[in-house]
Amino acid sequence: METLNRTMAGVTNRYPEKVLQFGEGNFLRAFADWQIQEMNEKAGFNGSVVVVQPRGSGKIERLNHQDGLFTLYLQGTKEGQEVNEHLVVDSISRGINLDQDYDQYLQLAESEELRFVISNTTEAGIRFNENARLEDRPQEGFPAKLTAFLYHRFQAFSGDSSKGCVMIPCELIENNGPELKKVVLQYAEHWNLEQGFVEWLHEANTFCSSLVDRIVPGYPKDSGDEKEAELGYRDELMVVSEQYYLFVIEGPEWLKNELPFEKAGLNSFIVDDLTAYRERKVRILNGAHTAMLPVCYLYGLDTVSQSVNDEVTGAFIKEMIAEEMIPAMKYSEEEMKAYAQDVLERFRNPYIHHFLSSLALNAISKFNARNVPTLVDYVEKKQKLPQRLTFSLSALLYFYKGKRGEEDIPLDDSSEIIEEFKELWQKVDSKELQLTAFVQDILSKEQWWGRDLSSISGLTTAVAEHLKVFEDKGIKAAVLEVNAAFTK
Repeated sequence: METLNRTMAGVTNRYPEKVLQFGEGNFLRAFADWQIQEMNEKAGFNGSVVVVQPRGSGKIERLNHQDGLFTLYLQGTKEGQEVNEHLVVDSISRGINLDQDYDQYLQLAESEELRFVISNTTEAGIRFNENARLEDRPQEGFPAKLTAFLYHRFQAFSGDSSKGCVMIPCELIENNGPELKKVVLQYAEHWNLEQGFVEWLHEANTFCSSLVDRIVPGYPKDSGDEKEAELGYRDELMVVSEQYYLFVIEGPEWLKNELPFEKAGLNSFIVDDLTAYRERKVRILNGAHTAMLPVCYLYGLDTVSQSVNDEVTGAFIKEMIAEEMIPAMKYSEEEMKAYAQDVLERFRNPYIHHFLSSLALNAISKFNARNVPTLVDYVEKKQKLPQRLTFSLSALLYFYKGKRGEEDIPLDDSSEIIEEFKELWQKVDSKELQLTAFVQDILSKEQWWGRDLSSISGLTTAVAEHLKVFEDKGIKAAVLEVNAAFTK
């Protein structure tokens, strides 16, 4: 069977390379790159995307092998009807393997047409690394790579203020635009770059905050062969997504002319303040995803829909959202309940097989960004612990033991976090370390959580007690017990 490529697909479009994208993963391709194709076709955006990898280069090679093309399946409710459709997305012009073709990256920085930078490097991606150097090829970490790119552009155009870029980070952290800019400025200082570059960063470039919302399970592991047989070609980068999406960018009014979302009829907006959009989405949708991951995966389930539809875990998830997440927020309870109901319906999407394992990347930083604020706000408002979120945090620590029964869990996080858990769990198993001391050690790591979580009254004890039940009775019995306790 022939692999998808431009010749066999009859794709002849070649657009100017306007967008640099950090991240070759499923989400950005099914979300941002699809919208760019929609704007090309319906609103004259006339731009393509060049993709670089934040880490590992496997998908870059596959992307170039397929001429930047991939098939997107959109499945779910559209205009009130259940719709299962697919299309070939052609907005990506090429991928650059930064480990092998760094000069191409620098050449792109010299391009007149380049205007936008989009990224999705997970919540752990926007951080300063003092070991990254300007002379590295490539630099370590996304913000360092971006700083080097912008500095080369500054030099190539002699500081021309019309050659700045619009940065739209899609990482799910609060104020992601200003946070990215702050780290870029840290690198400018750390690398002793001239003041003229710093002024150019401020005057010629725009760092926008953004909110993204679309459930993208990724490659259909359970039906890939069937779909390829239906399509008549091989596609290693096939992506399945729900129909629903929302893109909100906090940016200046003039940006509406450069990103013609409205003209293309997209559910995407440029606004003055996205705070309310962001908080409900991050805390309810993303927060529920992250909180259910360790509980439901260790319970023995594999997908989001299984987790929500299961009598036991489904009750846990629904009550956690209704009784802990929503009460911790400052917005209209009625509006948040309606949004939560929509989220649960999206989780149940019969077309989508969203594997829990796909939610596990950098789960510690995700829990910190998505669930710790809810936990802290709940404690401040109610003067007690949110019991289900506390249970989920406990399950997360147990998840990082790396075992589901006899099955190994392929942990996907920074080497520092994985090694720290490995060492501490070995000490617990050898009786060298008590569970309470283990929990105290983990929760007090301010570099992980941005605060000392062990200082929250009763949290260390509650987590340690849950872990003891996990060890003694297993996670299934623990979930049943905690559900029963809540209904008394």
